[in-house]
Amino acid sequence: MNIVSFRRLTYCLPLVIPMVIYSVCLFSSCQEHPSSISISNQDPTFVDVAPLIFKNCTPCHRAGESGPFELMTYADAKKNANKIKFVTQTHYMPPWPADKNYSHFIGERTLTDEEIELIKVWVNNGAPEGDLSEIPAPPVFYTGSSFRKPDTVIKFKDAVPIKGNGTDHFYVVKLPFEILKDTFVSYFEFVPSQRKLAHHINGHLISYQAGKKTGVEKGLSYALDEFHDYNDLYKKMNILNDDGTFPTLTPNTVYYLPGFTPPVYPNGIGGYRVNKTSAVLLKNIHYGPSNSDVLDSSYINVFYGPKPKRPIYETQLGTFGVSEIEPELVLHPNKIETFHTKATLDADISILSVNPHMHLLGKSFWAFALKPNGDTIPLIKIHKWDFRWQYYYTFQHPVKIVRGTTLHVYGTFDNTDKNPNNPNHPPKLVTQGEGVKSMQTTEEMFQFIFTYLPYQSGDEKIDLSKKNE
Repeated sequence: MNIVSFRRLTYCLPLVIPMVIYSVCLFSSCQEHPSSISISNQDPTFVDVAPLIFKNCTPCHRAGESGPFELMTYADAKKNANKIKFVTQTHYMPPWPADKNYSHFIGERTLTDEEIELIKVWVNNGAPEGDLSEIPAPPVFYTGSSFRKPDTVIKFKDAVPIKGNGTDHFYVVKLPFEILKDTFVSYFEFVPSQRKLAHHINGHLISYQAGKKTGVEKGLSYALDEFHDYNDLYKKMNILNDDGTFPTLTPNTVYYLPGFTPPVYPNGIGGYRVNKTSAVLLKNIHYGPSNSDVLDSSYINVFYGPKPKRPIYETQLGTFGVSEIEPELVLHPNKIETFHTKATLDADISILSVNPHMHLLGKSFWAFALKPNGDTIPLIKIHKWDFRWQYYYTFQHPVKIVRGTTLHVYGTFDNTDKNPNNPNHPPKLVTQGEGVKSMQTTEEMFQFIFTYLPYQSGDEKIDLSKKNE
């Protein structure tokens, strides 16, 4: 297997999040079991709790983000104190599916047992504010980005119409743009305007050589992804060079899924050359079912950076990947089944980030590397799969994987009535389908995606948290 030719082929996200109703107690007056955890501070105030909320909750619980309410101020926290207590006591929040005792990643959003107890005591004591002068300032965010003010924003030329007919929609969208001069981009950030409907985006960068393209803004800006032959669509979208040849395409430069923020690596690692005349081709963008007609006017933030010294590579095992799934990914009704996929590397690499992926029937996920000498390198373990939080997990330091090492991935799926996320009642036979069909909730996928560098001496010492932002 030639690792330098690895490319992402297809990626998708579950389409529908079924409603599950739980009987829960959200009020401090409900009966509680005595805690065996003791904390030194028995009279915590918001001064003590604010740092935990600002670090683990506020990034999502702010205007324009996915959280259902804001947690930017004491008033916000006070109003939602019982909810905060409940979701932390049950470990529902903050969301971090990966087992922190198995492997560690940058940006872990987890609370210690002592921190969870601190929040509980604070809420039970009436959520006191404390000394206003000692409350830390909330984090400052740039509106419209998870990072900072972008250098360029590429907007949809035309809003994409999403029919409220209760079905999934797949579109191909072209976003043309022109900048003052050829430059380099560190990363792209896709920002959905229909956050509840946008389930996955795969985007590719099109770069036109000087003099090869005029009128890049002309042509169709979007079309339903229902083509068997895309050549006709590319002509209608005016994607080809003026002489009819194909421009340069850099695959998988723009990406989105629930919970995802683009990995940002230190200067010199990764990045893309962007020509003065360019376009982003979203092939495709997947919208989940809607019960009303809406328009999507999403946009892409562009962040410039230095010329990359070391390009990154990406591949995947499993569905649409470089390795077969054993046994074949066929999920029988009323069964819990485990599947395995593996691949042996033929060169030394440095793994930067990993991204597990399954759909609604996923139950657990486990990936590790087995070295030729029998030693095991832990990569990621998820005991309770949650399709709503599918992170791109980045290691603190690149993980060296030597030639001859075999990557092993195990995925367990629950196709029973006891799985509250199962879209089929009664359960029925589920496969991974073919093409776009695999992206539907009624089908399944089993993928282990990772980015890497060809190994160089000293890679293990690179601190990937020193980002170029």
